[in-house]
Amino acid sequence: MTTIAFPQFTVQTEAPVASAVRQGLTAHRKHLPAWLFYDDVGSCLFDEITRLPEYYLTRTEREILAANAADIIAQAAQSDEGEPARLRIAELGAGSADKTRLLLIAATQHQGTVFYEPLDVSASALEAARERIEEEISGVHVLPRVSDYTHGLDFYPAAPGERRMVLYIGSSIGNFEPLEAARILEIVRAGVEPGDTLLLGVDLRKDEPTLVAAYDDAAGVTACFNLNMLTRLNRELGADFELGSFAHCAVWNSAESRMEMHLESLAAQRVKLPALDLEVDFAAGERIHTENSYKYTPGQAEAMMSAAGFDAESTWTDPQGWFAVCLARAQ
Repeated sequence: MTTIAFPQFTVQTEAPVASAVRQGLTAHRKHLPAWLFYDDVGSCLFDEITRLPEYYLTRTEREILAANAADIIAQAAQSDEGEPARLRIAELGAGSADKTRLLLIAATQHQGTVFYEPLDVSASALEAARERIEEEISGVHVLPRVSDYTHGLDFYPAAPGERRMVLYIGSSIGNFEPLEAARILEIVRAGVEPGDTLLLGVDLRKDEPTLVAAYDDAAGVTACFNLNMLTRLNRELGADFELGSFAHCAVWNSAESRMEMHLESLAAQRVKLPALDLEVDFAAGERIHTENSYKYTPGQAEAMMSAAGFDAESTWTDPQGWFAVCLARAQ
């Protein structure tokens, strides 16, 4: 971490943030990585988004897990001989781990106790999840780790004969470009042993009005979530973004099968980022691309997992076919 002093304030910048912002805001088409959303405030805002009526993703995936948790646990815990093995559960980008509780309860019913290894970039979210889970679910031992899983996985050692199931739910894989999503799945495969499993949650293609509403809610929570990225840059890089000069914009890109979020400049303006010794000009109507959320066709997630070295075993969906949860085993 580098400390940079200015006449009226001191700003601390972390190299990954500075590098990503410099690269993104000097590009021909300005963009910022979605991981910048998740400071403490952003993590809380996203948790609020998951409870919005328009945001069907969390609600639908929770319904799938509630209906099928026992079957998922039993199948993931199978050994090579077909007999039940002890299962430990890891989760990438765990956040509040709200839906995960359904699987943890099923795991304790299956085997009495279970180790749970949540990984997330937010230490506060991990600590809140640990306290809540250990208080509410007897038999769960939480081993949290602050980690960016996109750079590799470093799990706690498993006991001999123990199976690990890695959860990558919430359609988080959809935030990555196709080639990057494939790389993430390869990282997961490299971090597990043959016979371990991956439980992947993906959002499926559906009608445009439903998709757009999920990313542009009537209460404006998603807009606050998007704009909070600029607040973070003001705080961490000493930038002078005026939040009232940018607007949240959600767009369905049918050709790429993805929802996009942007921050649109409402006027011609210049933004200073002293920590980067950088000034950035925006034209009126110019956008910063902040997030993609890819929507998949049936069978596409299973094909992605297969290409990464997993054998797809089972897929569970909701009655409307809006969301899919796929279990695959490491080859």
